[in-house]
Amino acid sequence: MEYQDIAIGLDVGTTKIVAMVGRRNEYNKIEILGIGKSKSVGVHRGVVNNITQTIEAIREAVSEAEHSSGLKIKEVIVGIAGQHIRSLQHNDYITRLDFENVISQKDIQKLIDQVHKLIMQPGEEIIHVLPQEYKVDSQAEIGEPIGMYGSRLEANFHVVVGQISSIRNIGRCVKAAGLNLSGMTLEPLASAEAVLSTEEREAGVALVDIGGGTTDIAIFKDNIIRHTAVIPFGGNVITENIKTDCLIIERQAELLKIKFGSAWPGENKETEIVCIPGLRGRDPKEISLKHLSQIIHIRVCEILEQVNVEIKNYGNEEQKKRLIAGLVMTGGGSQLNHIRPLTEYITGMDVRIGYSNEHIAGGENGIISNPEYATSIGLVIKGLDDKKKYLCTNAEMEHRYHRSDENSELISTKFYNKNRRLNSEEDQNPKKKKNKTKSFLEIWADKFRQILNDTE
Repeated sequence: MEYQDIAIGLDVGTTKIVAMVGRRNEYNKIEILGIGKSKSVGVHRGVVNNITQTIEAIREAVSEAEHSSGLKIKEVIVGIAGQHIRSLQHNDYITRLDFENVISQKDIQKLIDQVHKLIMQPGEEIIHVLPQEYKVDSQAEIGEPIGMYGSRLEANFHVVVGQISSIRNIGRCVKAAGLNLSGMTLEPLASAEAVLSTEEREAGVALVDIGGGTTDIAIFKDNIIRHTAVIPFGGNVITENIKTDCLIIERQAELLKIKFGSAWPGENKETEIVCIPGLRGRDPKEISLKHLSQIIHIRVCEILEQVNVEIKNYGNEEQKKRLIAGLVMTGGGSQLNHIRPLTEYITGMDVRIGYSNEHIAGGENGIISNPEYATSIGLVIKGLDDKKKYLCTNAEMEHRYHRSDENSELISTKFYNKNRRLNSEEDQNPKKKKNKTKSFLEIWADKFRQILNDTE
């Protein structure tokens, strides 16, 4: 099996670290070759706060994934989240001097690179520059400008920004674990790849990924990313409240939440009791399921109210921005009993739980389709797509610059003369090399390598 045919996603979460190995089969489905999972003890609300513990947890997860897949893992694509993430809208443009030629990917990349040069707040760095809609001269609302004529190329961008220190700490942990970093992507965008359909993105949908330390939001409309946000609360807040209110240890609180917890207090009767074993010979503790669901209900409502605020900030109340497909919930927190009707009640939107079944080969009956693995699967999909784009870009460049003699008459006189002058200069000075245009992925790879080098 060629290494270029597979991708490895590394989800560095607050409660767990998952390494997932996958490839596309002949039916374009994702085939999971191996998975490794370890407890995350060095990450708090999506941010690394203990380098040593995080490195060890990454190594453990990767080692397990290598054992289950039978492959040696060399590089990974990492998901990034945390309370330090913020997003903004930006409009920018370039003026094309060669307006007689059609707009190419090179022009779009030039515009994106220009946005990357924006001055952020101290200690911040741009993670993603996501084009939304383009404008060519006076023509607006263009989805794909490549192949069009125009002298002024303009676009609206969704810019995702994060703390430099947090980004570099993740890079350092990956490198110290003996891995190469092939890329980073915002976790809600990865989750969206795994659980959202094209129809939902087109109609308008809000993805809500409730993780252990954070709740990530990504809003799509007209198949374009419109809004992202990270709420610094997740399932761990619920567990912590159960632990303190019921006076039990964290492991017991987590088990109570998973097995008996409900986000809707009305579902439990006062007489329903669960018995928790006492510590070191102490008497067992009786806990009312009604009281347990009340604790959970309060915290879940707080998270969902924040989600509702972000949806309103996007502008869902405007007719043009209405999210017709409603809301899709994923992540470990989405498995809480009765969270779906509570979310519908608070947001007033249609809600479904997001699974990765349609993307996974044979995933209907496996635990891989569980919502808690949505981010990991999305990272694998993103890694495979990036490799495909990289290979297509290289093939296109070879086709462009290494044409056969029999097709040489297709080259314009202007292009031919230009290359003849270049070849003449190279004959006279063999040490002089031609500049080669870098692809989008090569530029991003250089950027991430620079991030890693800066951490040394």
